[in-house]
Amino acid sequence: MHTVFGGGPNSRDGSDLAYTDPLTGLGNQRRFVDKVDRLISDRSEDPAPFTVGILDLDGFKPINDLFGRVAGDDILIQVAMRLRAAMDGHSAVTRIGADEFAFLYPMVFSEDAASEKAKMLIEILSAPYDVGERTARLSASVGCSLFYSGDETTEILLHKAETALYQAKRSGRGRVVVYTREMEEAAKRVTRIEQALRRAVSAGEVEPHFQPIVDLKDRRVIGFEALARWTDRDLGVVPPATFIPIAEERGIIGPLSQLVLRKATEAARNWPDELFLSFNLSPSQLVDQNTGLHILAILDRTGFDPQRLEIEITETGLMSDPASAEKIVNDLRRVGIRVSLDDFGTGQSSLGRLREFHFDKLKIDRAFVSTILDDRPSEHIIRAILAMCDGLGMDVVAEGIEEEAQADRLVQFGCAGGQGYLFGRPADADATLGYLRDSFRGAARKATG
Repeated sequence: MHTVFGGGPNSRDGSDLAYTDPLTGLGNQRRFVDKVDRLISDRSEDPAPFTVGILDLDGFKPINDLFGRVAGDDILIQVAMRLRAAMDGHSAVTRIGADEFAFLYPMVFSEDAASEKAKMLIEILSAPYDVGERTARLSASVGCSLFYSGDETTEILLHKAETALYQAKRSGRGRVVVYTREMEEAAKRVTRIEQALRRAVSAGEVEPHFQPIVDLKDRRVIGFEALARWTDRDLGVVPPATFIPIAEERGIIGPLSQLVLRKATEAARNWPDELFLSFNLSPSQLVDQNTGLHILAILDRTGFDPQRLEIEITETGLMSDPASAEKIVNDLRRVGIRVSLDDFGTGQSSLGRLREFHFDKLKIDRAFVSTILDDRPSEHIIRAILAMCDGLGMDVVAEGIEEEAQADRLVQFGCAGGQGYLFGRPADADATLGYLRDSFRGAARKATG
């Protein structure tokens, strides 16, 4: 077993250049797959557990950009030396990507032991690295998976480790996640939802619901925000907080968004002309240069006036590719579509974004509105936002208003627009049309009375 799993480049199968990473001298992905394949084969009669893991350096690209490619390569070589030194005679480490390393622990049999081993590797890599006369520090994230049965292939084990790594990355730097049976069930559920969602989008089964946006002073409805809602024939009602992230991650968000916008604009054609329709764009749509074309094509098809449409984007959506987002925003504004910054105050560098982009409207996040009555900092932040928007000539809508006292306080501070359960929950197209008829009847009665 020592000849098969020795970690150094001078081992029996290390001389083959096709299996060696030229920069670090470690094995490469082909070597790793070969090792795991052989171990699975060796244990086919008696499938004793073993551990595979993928280690990804956190924030390596900024270090590469800061110190230069040569220094970056030198750091990778130092990382490889530390990882190789941490392996015992049974174990192996290979380099499988730019800043990704895979390791194999044939004698690690439990999730707890795998987690401890991975934490040790992160600790080893956290010591400073010499880069000329300077030093750099790194952290790493690790995802592990355990082989339990002869049904599992190398590909399955690596996929599980990648899933665990993705979870580790999402939860912060320097984390370890071991793929568990619970994660397996969650992953299967995500796959079921993804497949059902693809079918639902193709069949046009995702519907827009509409939440009113009002003038806070006289409670007159001035527009509606369109929100995606989905009830599946097998899964039942699937909350947006569940299916929207899956649509984002699995590349379904574009077709989903186009479907909902088409249905929303078809419904909104029947509203009074002075009402606007507000619609959210996801972060991934702001890096797709076809987004503007898709929106304009839908408006052309449904005959909806672009000047009645508002597009809501979040600061997070702007951050991944500001140049792309700016081009899309400018294309939309050129035809009269208004652009609103959603969830203001919860992202980063918000004031800088307001200087770089021209927004027509800003939406104050519900986190501030919900605490406006009993939290002085929230009150001061809302006052500051309103003063700033007044200076910049931007409209404002406060989100998440649920109590009369919150609405009164916002009016007192000079906030013009409001949205929240106090004024109406999201409702389908027919119910929204009924709501509008009742509202306008009530307004007419007041005018004649």
